[in-house]
Amino acid sequence: MPEIVVITGASAGIGRAVVRRFAADGAHVALLARNEAGLEAAAREVRAGGGRALVLPTDVADAGAVEAAAERVEAELGPIDIWINVAMATVFAWFADIEPDEFRRATEVTYLGSVHGVQSALKRMRPRDRGTIVQVGSAMAYQGIPLQSPYCGAKAAVRGMVQSVRSELEHQGSRVHVTTVELPGLNTPQFIHARAKMPDVPQPVAPVYQPEVAADAIHWAAHHRRRQVWVGVPTVYTILGSRLGEWVAQRYLANSAVSGQQTQTPLGAEMREGNLFATADHDEGAHGPFDERSHERSLQLPLSKHRELAWGALAAVVAAGGAAAARARR
Repeated sequence: MPEIVVITGASAGIGRAVVRRFAADGAHVALLARNEAGLEAAAREVRAGGGRALVLPTDVADAGAVEAAAERVEAELGPIDIWINVAMATVFAWFADIEPDEFRRATEVTYLGSVHGVQSALKRMRPRDRGTIVQVGSAMAYQGIPLQSPYCGAKAAVRGMVQSVRSELEHQGSRVHVTTVELPGLNTPQFIHARAKMPDVPQPVAPVYQPEVAADAIHWAAHHRRRQVWVGVPTVYTILGSRLGEWVAQRYLANSAVSGQQTQTPLGAEMREGNLFATADHDEGAHGPFDERSHERSLQLPLSKHRELAWGALAAVVAAGGAAAARARR
């Protein structure tokens, strides 16, 4: 039987790449986002893969709208197997330049949108004692960076929420699985459509990966009972660095991340309105404008998927080094 999959933020970027990955399996996919043109294009890709597509224009910041969408999914497609929270909104700006309503909106979409998705998914999965929720996270949940305080704060809140949900499910003996995929900088349209108040056009912090790398990790996480999946070397050193020396990471980012998040192309206007409150009216696809310098694969991701092999190889290297040192002493 085809899987029943719900994807928020399905019209563009990571969400769109995830749609394509599940479409390749012939899955039945419910598509949630605000951009109807992007949703219709994503639906065509699902149908081309042999699956059924359900287009549900939804603002995930509205809990009632998310719940209504979940009801339609189960009525029209069947019991939800996998729920994937991807939707986000942000503002690229100095903290002092962000208005309260802008901060509130970014938080409602990125954080509360995930809360609403998890609640609607659990409402249906817990009674059946099965199902998987995939939460798209970010290395910036562990280490905030300049010019992205709304996004960093929201992702840190998501991280805490997921930890609480996991502990509750474990206490209840539930077999519903919640997993988080922590991502690096990706070449998505958010750098074109997000609200920006910076001098120059925003860009992802290098090294940049294509959204298909994230989609592969999300698809894998949805089918393996792993609590977390880290994607990309930058994610690994950001998370580990934040644990080992937060002040070092903050000083490094203070010196590198402001210029690193801006191209050399002037933004043009005083502020780019972006899609914070109003959505785009055209299909944006999965990729942003940085194809030429984006990695199509992550050498680290296979190690994250197969940790046993990675630890075995490391143990072999350590053992070989120890044996060599012993021979040298003799």
